[in-house]
Amino acid sequence: MRKTLTLSLFALMANSAVAAPSEAELAFNKEVLECAAYYQIASETISGMNAPQMKPVGERLKQSGEDAVTLAKKYQDADKVEQQLAATVAEQKASLPSNHNLGSLMNRYKGPCQKLMANPQERLDYWIMATM
Repeated sequence: MRKTLTLSLFALMANSAVAAPSEAELAFNKEVLECAAYYQIASETISGMNAPQMKPVGERLKQSGEDAVTLAKKYQDADKVEQQLAATVAEQKASLPSNHNLGSLMNRYKGPCQKLMANPQERLDYWIMATM
């Protein structure tokens, strides 16, 4: 009985002890959430255009943003991810010109985010090596 209780206690402790994200995971998540913010802003902007031919693009961007958030939550607490995402969205929106032209965000994030989301492990491996 005592052995079973001890094993149960260890199992409970193992399940409740969540390791803090590593420096590499935090740096990786920062990039992932920059992509999520970009996708969210681009999706909202395109959806607001009232251009039916752009609806599929807006939907793909929205899905990419959701995928990025899901990925980030694998490496960091969901509350922290949501807080960081909100701050990153606000920062990116503030960087837009007064006419809300997405060109600057697209130039900065489109290619790198596509590459990151296509192969996230490659980018995480980069950060693991960079933070050693």
